[in-house]
Amino acid sequence: MTTRRFTNQQIDRLLRPKSVAVIGASDRHGALGCTLLNNLVQYEFAGDIYPVNPKRDELQGLKVYHTVDDLPQGVDCAVLAIPRPFVLDTVRDLAARGCGAVVIYAAGFTEAGEEGARDQAELARIASEHGMIIEGPNCLGCTNYVARIPLSFVETNMRTPPAGTRAVGVASQSGALAAVVATTLHSRGCYVSTSVSTGNEANSGVEDYVQWLIDDPATHVIAMYVETVRRPRAFIAAVRRARAVGKPVVMLHPGKSSKAAESAATHTGAMAGDYALMKAKLGREGVIFAETLEELADIATIAVTCTSLPGANLVVLGESGALRGLAFDIAEEIGLDLLDLNDENSPVLRALLPDFVPVSNPTDITAIGLSEPVIYTKLLTALLEDSRVGSVVASIIQSDPITSKIKFPAIQKVLENGDPGKPLVLAGVDEGANVPAEYVDGLRAVGIPVFPSTERAYRAIARLADLSKRDLTDRSQPPIDLAGLDAEAGVVPEYKAKLLLAPAGISFPVSQFAASADEAAVVAEAIGFPVVMKAQAAALGHKSDAGGVILNLKSADEVRAAYARMFANVAAYNAAILLDGVLVEKMGRMGTEMIVGAKSDPEWGPVVLAGFGGVTAEILKDVMLFTPDMGKDQVVTGLLSLKQAPILAGWRGAPALDVGALADLIVQMGQVMTGNPRIREIDLNPVIIHPVGEGVVALDALMLVE
Repeated sequence: MTTRRFTNQQIDRLLRPKSVAVIGASDRHGALGCTLLNNLVQYEFAGDIYPVNPKRDELQGLKVYHTVDDLPQGVDCAVLAIPRPFVLDTVRDLAARGCGAVVIYAAGFTEAGEEGARDQAELARIASEHGMIIEGPNCLGCTNYVARIPLSFVETNMRTPPAGTRAVGVASQSGALAAVVATTLHSRGCYVSTSVSTGNEANSGVEDYVQWLIDDPATHVIAMYVETVRRPRAFIAAVRRARAVGKPVVMLHPGKSSKAAESAATHTGAMAGDYALMKAKLGREGVIFAETLEELADIATIAVTCTSLPGANLVVLGESGALRGLAFDIAEEIGLDLLDLNDENSPVLRALLPDFVPVSNPTDITAIGLSEPVIYTKLLTALLEDSRVGSVVASIIQSDPITSKIKFPAIQKVLENGDPGKPLVLAGVDEGANVPAEYVDGLRAVGIPVFPSTERAYRAIARLADLSKRDLTDRSQPPIDLAGLDAEAGVVPEYKAKLLLAPAGISFPVSQFAASADEAAVVAEAIGFPVVMKAQAAALGHKSDAGGVILNLKSADEVRAAYARMFANVAAYNAAILLDGVLVEKMGRMGTEMIVGAKSDPEWGPVVLAGFGGVTAEILKDVMLFTPDMGKDQVVTGLLSLKQAPILAGWRGAPALDVGALADLIVQMGQVMTGNPRIREIDLNPVIIHPVGEGVVALDALMLVE
């Protein structure tokens, strides 16, 4: 079933309308309807404009209509610059007259309480019934810069991209940030094709406009600000399609600091919160994430100015030893790969540099460029032609107009003869230097973005280069169907969870459930001492907290005594918890504790969480989310990027651990989740990882089944 709600032709009636009705048109300075009408007239909207105002007959030389009922049938788009109480009836009237799209500026709907939510739902119902698109409510409107159609209530800078120029399409749930991003990009010499603010998204959301921008020939990069992904499957389909056609998607999504859902039944459910789940899923689709608003604009600037995205292995051409050291620091902090260059592995660079300047990265060419500016052209050209290099930053001291005149033309000349197939970015190291605009404009004109600081350039390049390091190949394994799951619902205690999961290939210690002290003693003798005893009840998620785990029992008498003590411990902890019995399990070998678990969202689908576990799992959160379409090699790569990954490789003489077996377990968990949609959460904590060749063993298991 398709995830698209609207055809491009439907959205055209909003973003490329041939006729626009301004409901609430005015000549009162500061009124929303006044600014909107001024925008349309000032930028000579090519279609028909229908101002609506019950008290006026003419505005801006245009005939004014007194009511919506007076409008012609089939107006493409109506913009509502009217107070909230009049919105609902006006939309009904517009629907009756065959209006194709409505922009609603007014706030006070879902964000304002139950009554507002009911009214917004009614807006969506009306729109759906009449095949109409609503942008908003609570939005800033939209602007098509290519077609010169400003449907916004803010003064618009109509910077129209020339034909063939690369441009950014903006889709934002915040109208303010949509305007800010457009303003920022324009200030950098970049172009915006179309900007849409979606507001409360009554019946159209950012994902709908992404689909339209993908097919828009004027759009080459898509920048988004998204607070809530309301339709995850449709969102995934949109960004997946953007990646398929080669249009980078850059997204800023606040929310990483929000608390995990209190209803999470497991460690995994708590740590794999909504933000982490969203990022894992969209990261697999090639979305590039910005951490700040500044980064969003910086990343989009490079992506739209340069015809290719940065790959791994950045090279920095600098002019100061001190700045060279700072570059190393920031690169390590943000995970930016600097290509290792030296005299031996870079003979072309060695031949271009004076003897007293060693080949390195960053390269410090000192002040040579002031007397021999051609060195910038030669070195940067050589670096861009080097197949090892993923991108280049010219870290330049700009100083004053005279210095800029020496350096900038020599750098500009590097790209005057064509596209090198990798980005060249100029980053000044002295923000505020007096650089004549003509030099900055000259660099941008040939495809060299200009940044006021190296750190901002490095961070943006790091985000973009991360995409080149992701293996996005789908290596999904066949789903695994768990026999017996149909009989379970709610929290499934450990003894049942292990019986369900063991046939999927997940390794557990030898164990058996016992419902009495004597039965526990018999089981223990059959398993072989020493054993561990664990209290079993669906309501007992964290057994250790309740005294529900007793270790190293070495005889039948100790088992019987432990059974009684365990029931007493749990009763003292919470008398309402009634134990099913106990799980008697063979004591296993000690090892490094990991956590492996899974969470499934009804819309986003499943993810598997893995990382370092134990009692500090939720404190340190040294974990990563893996999607079920990832293969073993992709999972191994992820595990080796954890903060404590050196432990896996063998730390201070300890043996290397069986990362391959851990990866197999993660893949198996993905298969279990895809094969059993009723499973909401699984928690295996701890999972003991042994040295290479000795595998992994899950000591505990908990499941939540819908």
